[in-house]
Amino acid sequence: MTNEVPDRSRFRTWLLASEQQPDPSGFYEGEQEATAHQHVKPWWKVMCLTGVDYFSTLGYQPGIAALAAGALAPIATLVLVLVTLFGALPMYRRVAKESPHGDGSLSMLERLLSYWPSKVLVLSLIGFVATGFIITITLSAADASAHLVENPFLTDALHGRKVWLTLALLVMLAAVFLKGFGEAIGIAVVLVVAYIGLSAVVVANGFWHIIENPGTFTDWTNAVSDAHASPLAVLGASLLVFPALALGLSGFETGVVVMPLVKGDPTDTVAEPVGRIRNAKKLLTTAALIMSVMLMGSAIVTTFLIPAAEFEPGGEANGRALAFLAHENLGDGFGTVYDVATIAILWFAGSSAMAGLLNIVPRYLPRYGMAPDWARATRPLVLVFTLISAVVTVAFRADVDAQAGAYATGVLALMTSAAVAVTLTEWRRGHRGAAAFFGVVAAVFIYTISVTILDRPEGLLIALIFIAMIVVISLVSRISRSTELRVQKVTFDDGAQELLDEVLVKNAPVRFIANKTQAGDHEEYHEKSLDVRLDNHLDISETAVFLEVEVNDASDFSTQVEVTAARVGHHRVLRAVGPSVPNVLAAVLLAVSDQDDMRSHIYFEWSERGPGQNALRFLFAGEGDVPPLTHEILRRAVPDAAKRPVVHVGG
Repeated sequence: MTNEVPDRSRFRTWLLASEQQPDPSGFYEGEQEATAHQHVKPWWKVMCLTGVDYFSTLGYQPGIAALAAGALAPIATLVLVLVTLFGALPMYRRVAKESPHGDGSLSMLERLLSYWPSKVLVLSLIGFVATGFIITITLSAADASAHLVENPFLTDALHGRKVWLTLALLVMLAAVFLKGFGEAIGIAVVLVVAYIGLSAVVVANGFWHIIENPGTFTDWTNAVSDAHASPLAVLGASLLVFPALALGLSGFETGVVVMPLVKGDPTDTVAEPVGRIRNAKKLLTTAALIMSVMLMGSAIVTTFLIPAAEFEPGGEANGRALAFLAHENLGDGFGTVYDVATIAILWFAGSSAMAGLLNIVPRYLPRYGMAPDWARATRPLVLVFTLISAVVTVAFRADVDAQAGAYATGVLALMTSAAVAVTLTEWRRGHRGAAAFFGVVAAVFIYTISVTILDRPEGLLIALIFIAMIVVISLVSRISRSTELRVQKVTFDDGAQELLDEVLVKNAPVRFIANKTQAGDHEEYHEKSLDVRLDNHLDISETAVFLEVEVNDASDFSTQVEVTAARVGHHRVLRAVGPSVPNVLAAVLLAVSDQDDMRSHIYFEWSERGPGQNALRFLFAGEGDVPPLTHEILRRAVPDAAKRPVVHVGG
């Protein structure tokens, strides 16, 4: 019995440790951490980390393109490549410049708005982030399972066990993150080099077969001309099916999320990490070029060489077109090696998405007060995300095609928001030409996501479920944490410190009168002093300092507070600005108590508003029934009543 508590304590310490990674800054870099660190890696290595997500889509993208576009798959893929190179790439190069600390495009939108609209927008977008990244994890694991099941050496043994295989892969991925993620980049480099190299062999061999059999090209052109009478009709049809190919755009958001891992220049500063931004742009550009070549090549060889029936559900090429060609043209031995590489990169693609989630959630929700404080720790979040992924896997029965719509919705929502953010940023800065260009890009993504949602509404439904869950949990968390001491630091400017020192010499402990500024003249402070002293039986001989708080942004949860001083006649006044009146008052009282080792006192009058109205005003406006809220914040911050600042209320 005596050993249980230490065991639980050790487990709790391990579970809630906020920095499990050997590289502490990892995905959790603060704004002060922009300079070079030991954990950073060359940009091409970090590209491989994002590439396990981006490049792994080759495992299923050609099959999805063939199902959506049929013989037009190469032309539709060309449209995708053009959007990648001339739309998504310049857009995310801009995001990399604006948000170099791993915040992604969300931080750009957050800066464009303020107060509660900013928080609500970010919460909604986090719902789409969760959709995109969770489905990345489940879809990639499901496709890895498909490659296992369809391997000729394993088909008999694994047939009918796809769901269980996918769940096992999810557990293995979770185990990696529970242990630590320090070696992820090294693993990613090996997987990406092996997979891209083997895929290039399959594609090159496919082109050799096409050259050897010119009839395949003729058959393709005949199929295109039979379905569409003119080149304009071909182009129009390709544009119409483009939204179905949007999975090939995944990976850009992850590319900017992992920017803290990109090695910059020794001269990089917090404000201007020039080297990191330059190298991140290299990362994004190189990845886009490699992927564009591979997408075009894979679309051509799979469309030309694989019978259309094999792409259908139940067909041997469904969800594994390149693997089908590897077995068909290069033998089961090479095909099995290719299967192993594909399975490994698809499984590890979930690591990129998991890393994205572990960056986004701790960066935003706890800071808004909209998640429990343990959400800053990696391991509990890994368990939560893995459980959600398991539920999604079972719900979709590990079907790649069934999850494609939800995946595309999540990816396109992020890219659309990024396009809008870049457009608005350029417009606000007066760059009309750039704003017009990115406005066109934004219009393309708005069209694409609209068509995707209309065609596959389950993606939006899943996103709305995530958004609803996040909003509900956020509100509950915000309410439950509302009486935490949310001020991280209190500083007194020279005038405020001089005023305090003057009072401490004359009269300790320091006694404050809480006041909400009205006219700000001598009459106001004189009348307030008389009323409060009368109501609270405070002797006229006792020196008192007025303490005033101005609410700046009640939607912020935590902040640092600077206290300034003013003198109105013979009245001494300290003023502070923060997101919540009770919190700032409590923080100042504690800071002053620390200076003189005596408990500070504060005097209030009762509010005349009803309790319900006051509760809502506190949660959403940072005000409300200040005296009891201030006392509760102090009670939670200082459990020992003998050391706690004293709150007096009269009237």
